[in-house]
Amino acid sequence: MKKKKGKKGKYTKAKKIVLGILIGYIALMVLGYIAGVVYFTKHFYLGSQINGMNASGKSVEDVEDNIVDEIASYTLHLKERDGKTESIVASQMNMQYVDDGKIQELKDKQNPFLWFLSFAHQNDYDMSATTTYDKDMLYSAIDALDAFQEANITQPADAYLGDTDTGYEIVPEVMGNALDKDKVKEQILKAIDEGKTELDLEAEECYLKPTVYSTDENLIKQRDQSNVFLGVTVTFDFSDRQEAVNKDVIKNWLTTDENGDVVLDEEKAKEYVVEMAKKYDTFGYPRQFVTSTGETITVSGGDYGWLIARNDTTTKLVEAIKSGQSQTMEPEYTYRGYVRDTNDIGNTYVEISLQAQHMWFYKDGQLLVSTDVVTGNHNQGWDTHTGIYGIMYKERNATLVGENYSSPVQYWMPFYANTGIHDADWRESFGGSEYINNGSHGCVNTPPANAEKIYNNIEKGVPVVVY
Repeated sequence: MKKKKGKKGKYTKAKKIVLGILIGYIALMVLGYIAGVVYFTKHFYLGSQINGMNASGKSVEDVEDNIVDEIASYTLHLKERDGKTESIVASQMNMQYVDDGKIQELKDKQNPFLWFLSFAHQNDYDMSATTTYDKDMLYSAIDALDAFQEANITQPADAYLGDTDTGYEIVPEVMGNALDKDKVKEQILKAIDEGKTELDLEAEECYLKPTVYSTDENLIKQRDQSNVFLGVTVTFDFSDRQEAVNKDVIKNWLTTDENGDVVLDEEKAKEYVVEMAKKYDTFGYPRQFVTSTGETITVSGGDYGWLIARNDTTTKLVEAIKSGQSQTMEPEYTYRGYVRDTNDIGNTYVEISLQAQHMWFYKDGQLLVSTDVVTGNHNQGWDTHTGIYGIMYKERNATLVGENYSSPVQYWMPFYANTGIHDADWRESFGGSEYINNGSHGCVNTPPANAEKIYNNIEKGVPVVVY
């Protein structure tokens, strides 16, 4: 009789099926693991990156091939000023990859038996791929950049004080685009060695710079100080002429001291005064003179005229400029004439002709006296000195004393040393040839009435022209 299968038999069979499936699954996992070990023994983990390049599942040879391709296409982009860009490529420096085993070293750091753990995170590697390049070729490529071509270069320029109609203004600096070639080479070499593909020359401070900027405190101070000086005009008054010392003149006298302050160069100011004196001084200079007979002659000698005191006038000028106030002034004088016009004899003067033995006295252009006179004794060598002089003073009732003589006079008007115009009531005649043998000791002997009239209308400083 057959026995029926019970529940126990069915359960045993199910267990065998499950066990078989489990064993098969485990076998597959083992096979998969072994396959992974075998695969990742020669390949990088999945998710691996080297210097940003995808190395996932690639062999060392594949990675090296990729690196060779990348190096062959390597380009270093140069960011220049004003938005310009240039580049240097691998072929310009004969850049090549050198297999130094670094890729293999990275691969060897991976444990193929732990390949399954690589799924938990990405494997990023940084390394410097060993490359070689020809520096001479690279330097030639750098030299060939547009940025180093003379026609394209604007050199930097310092800010400076610019002269305008109203004074000095700061002219801003020019940044230019000139590069420091040595620094550019240094930064390019560094960028290539680090595998960079972009180099900002501005950020790396490769551009030459001005040394003085418009914001420079010293420059601002010098502008302001200079404009105080340049705002002043000193006008020298020479009656019918004026000499203006304005900003166009003063700007050439400005200099800076050890503290950077703007100061006046007083030596240059003095040089100006000396030249001005040469232009306006008349003391001792020959002059053209129109005689009462209408003849134009040249009169030399004498001590009449204007002589600017150089040092005192310079001091006066410098102080005026430093005051910051425009003004009109006279120079300081060592000698002063009677009239400051171009014709400093003017229209009030005494004219004495030795040849004609005649004297004229004009006041404000009007002839007041025309008289014969007797001048210095010619045969005794006491001739009256020719030249232009000024009345030194006038004196009533003077006694003229000299060697072997003492002569009282009523009207005494000296114009040179002990020589002057005076009355001579002891003479019976004037003019003619009297002076040759019977002349004075050098004075101008004048009829008393005419001497009196001259005395009453003349004053200190009036020119006396003797010819």
